[in-house]
Amino acid sequence: QVQLVESGGGLVQPGGSLRLSCAASGKFFGINAMGWYRQTPGKQREPVATIASDSTTNYAESVKGRFTISGDNAKNTVYLQMNSLKPEDTAVYYCNFVIYSGTSHARYWGQGTQVTVSS
Repeated sequence: QVQLVESGGGLVQPGGSLRLSCAASGKFFGINAMGWYRQTPGKQREPVATIASDSTTNYAESVKGRFTISGDNAKNTVYLQMNSLKPEDTAVYYCNFVIYSGTSHARYWGQGTQVTVSS
């Protein structure tokens, strides 16, 4: 069974920075993609940033130039460095891995971590 454990998050003032981490554990053959999504009450979960196995990254327009996604394949971990945070970045952030078990691909989600940007 694959588990994703997130860390980071919390309360930060506008303009501040936070770093989120998400580590995968369990038995699997490979990670095809990793990403971060966020959700606010009453809205659908939306993609924030993704990174593929070839290190190709994609960002939501609203975070380009402020957020950076990176991965550490040796540690099965993905990071999201968030700078110049704005109140509208306030949300629950979820990590997401697409993992190959050896026979099929499956998508896994972290438990979510709250990010609040407020003065």
